[in-house]
Amino acid sequence: MTFYPTDRLALFIDGANLYSAAKNLGFDIDYRKLLEEFKKRSMLVRAYYYTALVENEEYSPIRPLVDWLDYNGYRLVTKPAREYTDGSGRKRFRGDMDVEIAVDMLEMAEHADHMVLFSGDGDFLKLVEAVQRKGSRVTVVSTVKSQPPMVSDDLRRQADNFVDLADLADMIGRPSRLPRFISESRTAREEDREADAGH
Repeated sequence: MTFYPTDRLALFIDGANLYSAAKNLGFDIDYRKLLEEFKKRSMLVRAYYYTALVENEEYSPIRPLVDWLDYNGYRLVTKPAREYTDGSGRKRFRGDMDVEIAVDMLEMAEHADHMVLFSGDGDFLKLVEAVQRKGSRVTVVSTVKSQPPMVSDDLRRQADNFVDLADLADMIGRPSRLPRFISESRTAREEDREADAGH
């Protein structure tokens, strides 16, 4: 990762996209470590976290995280998730935050030398181009090491830097809260693979 200590840095975290990428890689994000890691690298101006929230639910699993982020150095950007029914009749929720991310990145381009976008969504290609034209460098954080890869090839090529989330796991991750038997079988499979590779 190319970071300069005097750069003004801004982070833009597409919450749903980052959660999916980390889950596919088998770890959870430790948001305190994430903030500390990037504060060490440059002058952190702002860290935005974007997510849609389901309204009128008594308990939302994301609520404790959102509350913690709000009090611990993140600028939270939320909107209500829209409910819809999928093809098999199940209730689903949709909450695209692309416009909010785009507006904030374009506005921050005058105040940040380097922006880090935590999303592999190809819809951000034109946004990254526009921010670069305004003079900011853009690093995209996502992964090609999951099945399927979570980052658009075009977005990856357009970014000034691409950082695979898998390479940050030791710095900003904590072990996934998978049930123990799944986690143990995954460890056993990894040990078998390493043993096979050694022969």
